Amino acid sequence: MNRSRRTPTTALLAALLLTSLATGAGPARADAPAAAAPTAGPESAPPAADPAVHGALVEALRQAQVDSPNAPVRHICYATHVANIGWQEPVCDGKPNGTEGQSLAIQAIDIIATNTGGICADANVQNIGWQGWRCGEDGTDILVGTTGQSLQMEALAVSIATNGICADAYVQNHGWLGFQCAAAKQVAVAGTTSQGLRMEAVEIVV
Repeated sequence: MNRSRRTPTTALLAALLLTSLATGAGPARADAPAAAAPTAGPESAPPAADPAVHGALVEALRQAQVDSPNAPVRHICYATHVANIGWQEPVCDGKPNGTEGQSLAIQAIDIIATNTGGICADANVQNIGWQGWRCGEDGTDILVGTTGQSLQMEALAVSIATNGICADAYVQNHGWLGFQCAAAKQVAVAGTTSQGLRMEAVEIVV
């Protein structure tokens, strides 16, 4: 994956969140297709997380905390399940996960965070639509999407209890769409809906 794309800094995140408070979204590209947020509904029961992926996420989160030991810094780590490849190594805090330019769909995402007050996620999946919210406390990973069904994820919705969250998606035929941000208890949506376009990579930052 091309990792030369700049990872959001704290200052950039603050600017994105201020934009989201004013307009309801972060600075997406002007030509980027829109994604509709999931409608309100009950949280759904999460599928069982892969133990190896869970362990890797916990270790990635621990390392992120070690790398910033002087404050209770917020972190978010995530791993994607990619068609024909399987689970990718976890990354944290705005780094891209998935692939670019290989025409390979993300099928699932496993997410873990700390100092957020809890996180919720929902996935818009080919032939299914929005699955339903799946939520977890800090330090508990949540899995959205599917594995073993060859179904592409087309959008990701995320929400946290405190402060804000931003997400961006690399989408078939469009590339990176631009960060979408949401304040606490609001919803940020990355990707597209009703267009049949696969997500190929994702970035999330809190």
